[in-house]
Amino acid sequence: MVVGAFPMAKLLYLGIRQVSKPLANRIKEAARRSEFFKTYICLPPAQLYHWVEMRTKMRIMGFRGTVIKPLNEEAAAELGAELLGEATIFIVGGGCLVLEYWRHQAQQRHKEEEQRAAWDAMQDEVGRLSLALEALQAQVQAAPAHSALEELQAQMREVRAQLCARDPPATPQAASACKVPESAQA
Repeated sequence: MVVGAFPMAKLLYLGIRQVSKPLANRIKEAARRSEFFKTYICLPPAQLYHWVEMRTKMRIMGFRGTVIKPLNEEAAAELGAELLGEATIFIVGGGCLVLEYWRHQAQQRHKEEEQRAAWDAMQDEVGRLSLALEALQAQVQAAPAHSALEELQAQMREVRAQLCARDPPATPQAASACKVPESAQA
């Protein structure tokens, strides 16, 4: 998955860079044409960048306390315009990432709200079903202990027993009729 995501990230970065390039080029052109923009917007970051870069290089090479000469105005204006162009590209890319993050968070919140609503609906349904089950259990407990069929079978057994008790059977067939079948006893 990481292998597939990396080319997409690279492609996204290149797309953002291509979209931001015209904006960066306009900033560079404004820096070349406008004296105010060049003097107050482009030169200070360029001189600072040059100073930090040279200071770092000198320390790496072992030179301490060396005075760093500032860039000439034309080179500083060009470097400042390049820095502003790259900063613009970076800001546009960062803005795209922030917007995508916010969009993803909104989708995540929406999905969680849907899940919460579905969960609440399920809990309501379970509560409704449990109430219905309790009502059915109460009806079952309130119902008579014997069904009508069982009562009739019991009455039939009693009648047979009374008939057999009154008249002794004269023949074996009548004796078998007085016997209560096993299925009727159960």
